[in-house]
Amino acid sequence: MYLVGVTGGIAAYKTAELVRLFMREGNEVQVVMTPGAAQFVTPLTFQTLTGRPALVDQFWVSDGEKVRHIDLASAARVFVIAPATANTIGKLARGIADNLLTTIYLAARCPVVVVPSMNEQMYLHPAVQENLSRLREHGCLVMEPDTGDLACGICGKGRLPELSQIAAFVSSSLREKDFRGLRALVTAGPTREPLDPVRFISNRSTGRMGYAIAAALAERGAKVILVSGPTALPRPAGVEFVPVETARQMHGAVLERFGATDLVIKAAAVSDYCPAETAEQKIKKGDGRALTLQQNPDILEELGRCKEKQILVGFAMETEKAAEYAREKLRRKNLDLIVLNDLTVPGAGFGSLTNQVCIFNRAGGAEELPLMSKELLAHRILDRVRPLVPARP
Repeated sequence: MYLVGVTGGIAAYKTAELVRLFMREGNEVQVVMTPGAAQFVTPLTFQTLTGRPALVDQFWVSDGEKVRHIDLASAARVFVIAPATANTIGKLARGIADNLLTTIYLAARCPVVVVPSMNEQMYLHPAVQENLSRLREHGCLVMEPDTGDLACGICGKGRLPELSQIAAFVSSSLREKDFRGLRALVTAGPTREPLDPVRFISNRSTGRMGYAIAAALAERGAKVILVSGPTALPRPAGVEFVPVETARQMHGAVLERFGATDLVIKAAAVSDYCPAETAEQKIKKGDGRALTLQQNPDILEELGRCKEKQILVGFAMETEKAAEYAREKLRRKNLDLIVLNDLTVPGAGFGSLTNQVCIFNRAGGAEELPLMSKELLAHRILDRVRPLVPARP
């Protein structure tokens, strides 16, 4: 069960959507509110979302309950306090238990994630920073607030982070760190090959699968570099981000970093061809010019030729003879695994939130995975990569 603590800050209204994110991931959620939080969002809002009463009163006990704060603390997989006000942070840091939320905190033995949100001057005050340091010493995971527009009308540090980033931070706190110490490079998204200053050749990739893999690796302890073509996706938390546009730029970025990596997962949809010439000015209608293409470097094949200790995972996207082409690509490019997307399968491929794949290995094995979210699939792929990683001392 996820225990979500809500304190009395203006960002409390955002926690309702955070609860929805947790539940969408299949988690049971119990909300605990301070009396101040109930002034911003009604307990009924959270009860409607979770199907459980949102708890505020420290002393009310229903039939059959034992000691409420002990029971709740024992049942929680994680205790997420978002938003966490300066007042509540101070109480947690000093062991003051004067409401249900702070009392549960003292009894909790699960991971505790604290997400501060307040005015910038309050956040940067030495007393608040000292209290946050004390919470870290006590083992709490403190997520830094974002910089942006604040309720007081200024722009500064203290804004509640994006909810998807909070959810990813919480997931990371619960994941086994079975890739800790591994240096991983992931490519994602499409590339764009310019025809002129206005037009380009590209493909339908959104980058979602590669971003999900990069985020999953970071959650599981890897040091991750994400080399990404143009996408509309937020950058995964805890990942070094390298933006590129063309296939040749991606080639350079990957080759530059390849020697220092242990694992490469090439999920990008790289353009096979680019224009032989790029016009300096916009091409006008009626120019009548023919489009001549030249082949881009095959990044994955080049990595396969020069790899030494690295684990190399590729993706294949096919519309016919899918298994045959995937096996041939696995062999020809010297891969350890290849993940096959069949575009003829409903719910799989470009632009979808879900995917259905088959994973082929060097021994000739093939494993069909059912349709699932790309975020879940990212972890399933990593589960198949993990046995290939040499044991670390």
